[in-house]
Amino acid sequence: MSGEASLTEAQTGVRWPLVFGVVAAIIAAVTIVALIFTLSDATRSRDSADEARQQSYEAMILARSLDASIGQSEAFLGRFVISGDKDLGRLYFDNWRRAGTQLDALDRTIDNPPTQVLIDKLRLAYLARGDELAAVALRTNYEQNPAALSRYYQAGKSPSLREIDTLLDAIIARQRDTLSRRAMVADASVLRSNRLGMVLSIFGLLIVLAACALGISAFQAWQRRRNEEERNAELEDAVATRTVELRTANVQLIEEMASRAETEDRLRQAQKMEAIGQLTGGIAHDFNNMLAVVIGGLELAQRRLAGGGDAVARHLGQALEGANRAAALTKRLLAFARAEPLLPVAIDPNALVSDMSDLLDRTIGDTIAVKIEAGADIWPVFVDPHQLENAMLNLAVNARDAMPDGGTLTIATSNIMLGADEIDGTDAGEHVRIAVSDTGTGMTPEVLERAFEPFFTTKGTGQGTGLGLSQIFGFVRQSQGAVTVTSEPGEGTTVSIVLPRSIAIPEIAPAAPTEALRALPKRRGTTALVVEDDPRVLAATADSLEELGLRTVRCGRADQAMATLRDNSEIGLVVSDVLMPGMTGPELVMAIRKEHPGLPVLFVTGFAGDIESAEAFGGHAVLRKPFTIAALGKAVETLLTNDPVRRKRAA
Repeated sequence: MSGEASLTEAQTGVRWPLVFGVVAAIIAAVTIVALIFTLSDATRSRDSADEARQQSYEAMILARSLDASIGQSEAFLGRFVISGDKDLGRLYFDNWRRAGTQLDALDRTIDNPPTQVLIDKLRLAYLARGDELAAVALRTNYEQNPAALSRYYQAGKSPSLREIDTLLDAIIARQRDTLSRRAMVADASVLRSNRLGMVLSIFGLLIVLAACALGISAFQAWQRRRNEEERNAELEDAVATRTVELRTANVQLIEEMASRAETEDRLRQAQKMEAIGQLTGGIAHDFNNMLAVVIGGLELAQRRLAGGGDAVARHLGQALEGANRAAALTKRLLAFARAEPLLPVAIDPNALVSDMSDLLDRTIGDTIAVKIEAGADIWPVFVDPHQLENAMLNLAVNARDAMPDGGTLTIATSNIMLGADEIDGTDAGEHVRIAVSDTGTGMTPEVLERAFEPFFTTKGTGQGTGLGLSQIFGFVRQSQGAVTVTSEPGEGTTVSIVLPRSIAIPEIAPAAPTEALRALPKRRGTTALVVEDDPRVLAATADSLEELGLRTVRCGRADQAMATLRDNSEIGLVVSDVLMPGMTGPELVMAIRKEHPGLPVLFVTGFAGDIESAEAFGGHAVLRKPFTIAALGKAVETLLTNDPVRRKRAA
């Protein structure tokens, strides 16, 4: 019994250490496995924290880059509005498009809902700001610089700009806070990994395999950490580079802000000129209506008294001449106000210059001699004659100011053949040059370089707006031509208007009123619908048409014209004003065209208001107020005999 007991104790003594060893091995193995899994999870957490921190860095960089791109885009737009340089316009567009790309990248980078809400608001503000800046760029592209400067000034105070800055600051601040939290998480992950590595190293002394596995894991962790440090260094370099770029952009913005005060002064001057132009156009509009009644009444009285005494005819002729002079004045007022669209026709440049000689003599005074050098066989040009007269008058006034002690103003016309790229912006081929030269003080190279710059003037305060040459430049470029200036200090100045040759036959000036009245054919049997909101002008126009032999149906409101037209099927001609309450003349004609597509239309107007181009009249004939009976008869005769369908309806 005792032997068996001893054997059992021995076996028990051997078994318990073995059991303990097995249990210890199992515990060690489980612990090592647990440590390995824990270390792997800590490593993944650290990697995730590092990736999140890198994402925050990228978001901050993108936000700052977006701010810089928007600032540079608006800076280039401001330069584009001031200078009109198309290259600056393209730079504005490229930077704005780059800002949109950066906004998309920032949107993809953000991974938390609160910041995503800010990104969505930023995108809406960006789109709203883009629409505001696009309106400024569009007006500048169409050379509407005063309106573009006004829009740019208003855009500088727009809520969208402040909202963009506020949202960007909020996004950057939120990402900075997120970066701090993620850095703390990453540091905690690194600390936990180090502690677990130490524990695993201790167990490695006891268990070689575990130590080797821990060493391999530690080496891999160290390798990843080194890679992360390298990436962090690269990110820091990128942030430093972006910071330098932002600092440069800030310097440029400060320079732009320094020049903004000067731009605002110029903008205020342009707004004053715009207000004067609107006032001039409104006065000319009312004056035109009064002149239409005066001229129509005088012509009708002249026709009624054709057999009367010479004194009556002479007085009527003098009154009619005075009214015609007033009509010419209102046309020049409208040209100054730029309240009417360009209506180009083929004209003879020599005839236009010759007709302006008396006006130029009265304008520039007795101390300056006007010399006309008309070239032989001058080609016709296709241009708005009123705008060209206004341009010539502006050049004459500038020449007068350059010759305070008197001198000679020379206007010369000549045919020229231009080669390719001989004059910037002008095609090669046959052109006509109208050169206006003076013997005045001339310009220095610095002044000559800025001659066409808007708001630039060498005159004293209150004596000039600096818009004269820029307006001439815009009108001539709109007419497919070019303007050049040559000048030397003390040698005078020559401004040349170069216009392409027209193959059309120049329009001939109308004959004298009495001759036109005798030669005018009667238009019997045609009924005309006259639409005019001014009762006096309506009566004068209708009486003039009846004097020409037409029957008339009078309508004082544009919105009633369609009903009048339906009630009078015999109407074969519509004579309509352009600007009327409720509905404009072009809008009325568009409605008429749907029901009566072949009905002839004649617009009569002295003020086109917001109608900016001749295309708005739909290709219909336009007669300027005030008009003579002869001019009205010629327009009606041409309109009713120009098209077979219209001839059939008018018969």
